Amino acid sequence: MLDTLARSLRAHPDRPAVLRGTRTGGVRTAATRGDLADLTDRYAAALHARGITRGSTVGVAVRPGPRALAVMLALYRLGARAAVLDPGAGPDVLRARFALARPDAVLADATAQAVAGWARPLARRAHLALPDLTELGPVLTVGPRAPGCAPALDTGVRTALPPRPVDEDGDAVIVFTSGTTSRPRAVVHTRSSLAAGMATVAGLVRPEAGRPVLGGTFFVLVPSLASGAPVALPARSPRALCRQLRRLAPQATYLTPPQLRRVLGEGGRFTGRVWTGSAPAGAGLLTRVKRAGADEAWGVYALTELFPAAAVEQADKASFTGDGDLVGEPLPGVTAMTDAAGELLLSGPAARDRYLGESPDPWVATGDRARLDTGRIVLEGRSKDMVLRRAENIYPGLYEPALHTPGVELALLVGVPAGDGDERLVAVVQPVPGADRAALRAGLAGPLSRMGTARPDAVLLADIPLSGRSLKPDRAATARLAAARLASRGPASRGPASGRLAFGRLASGRPRPPGGGQGTEGSGG
Repeated sequence: MLDTLARSLRAHPDRPAVLRGTRTGGVRTAATRGDLADLTDRYAAALHARGITRGSTVGVAVRPGPRALAVMLALYRLGARAAVLDPGAGPDVLRARFALARPDAVLADATAQAVAGWARPLARRAHLALPDLTELGPVLTVGPRAPGCAPALDTGVRTALPPRPVDEDGDAVIVFTSGTTSRPRAVVHTRSSLAAGMATVAGLVRPEAGRPVLGGTFFVLVPSLASGAPVALPARSPRALCRQLRRLAPQATYLTPPQLRRVLGEGGRFTGRVWTGSAPAGAGLLTRVKRAGADEAWGVYALTELFPAAAVEQADKASFTGDGDLVGEPLPGVTAMTDAAGELLLSGPAARDRYLGESPDPWVATGDRARLDTGRIVLEGRSKDMVLRRAENIYPGLYEPALHTPGVELALLVGVPAGDGDERLVAVVQPVPGADRAALRAGLAGPLSRMGTARPDAVLLADIPLSGRSLKPDRAATARLAAARLASRGPASRGPASGRLAFGRLASGRPRPPGGGQGTEGSGG
């Protein structure tokens, strides 16, 4: 698919490739197909001149758009692998992750370098944080340079010829997922698994040449552009996004469930087929999308390890009366089964090759409990600790160690249902007996500020329930405790969106065995 796109860009160089919305809802061409081809050739030549070849690893911190896509296409052409930086992960996590990936270079735009430098205090307000990028590897600037930025990627090599494309399989991209700061975990996709996933998307969405598609992910951009369809990057503002939908009348739209809810909340209308994923999408949400004008409304079940895996249309989901969450039949090439514990296992050509530093494994353990109902996948809950908030996977093990500041005896991050499959992230902190509460809160402020987009919606001081012969912290019971506490406080609870955290308190004391961990209500903290 990536090879097809690279070849097809030159066929109609003047046609729009990437569209952006304006604040007033207008549409402008951010890059033509010829622009993308030129950028890709230039970046490939510059990277090759700087020693990036087959098997090299390159960190990428470039905002979504034409430059980011051209960087990915250039790395693919060279046979190098991209390791994507997530500015929402927090600097401590990123340092650990890139110590594992060991990039030969880091490509960053001026914005990413500002987030890591002079604009760090402002970026933290938006829950974005990057370490000093030079700690991760040699830094090169992609796009316009601002004062203080690293050297430009293509300085002195603008006239170099790009090398011949690599046509062998190999690693293509590293995507970090779970793990801890001491043991990060990263998914490794090969060129063939990426190609298989994109071919599945193309067969599912069936984009038509010349008609716009709205969506911003790599798996939307590449299949659509390879089919000749221009892609519009979604506007950030819900009102501007509504105007963008009205002006473009896209043949296909891919938005996350939170984006769909914001559009619906503004009275937005849809056209063509609408796809959503990255978070659970209930039948109610899909039904609202169809009532708002969509011809079809699809929920896509996908994982970092295998994208996409299954899909279900609103009519089928709404008519399903069994227990659990119907996510549809496995897509072509995907094999599904459950293990003895009921965990869903998936395999197929689009599955990741391995986890970085581990041996290849054809089966992906999803962490979801499921059953197969006449060939359809029905989810029955998650068997892993991951919290899913606003279409983002948050892995508590990455951040819990940092919450064990002086005065903290135990700390867990748990998810509390927030409606339509979303969750609120709550930090439940058990103080050491006699700890000074004001000092404890002050000590937590630093680690919480470095958690990026994983910053919790609320912090509760409480005894954490314990279970089992070894009296381990009981996550399920802690989540129930947090849910009850937040429910008793009502809608006044505020999270990161409000600019401050909600601190609450339950009666504290020594850890208690099962049955004794609920505590009694104390005064609000």
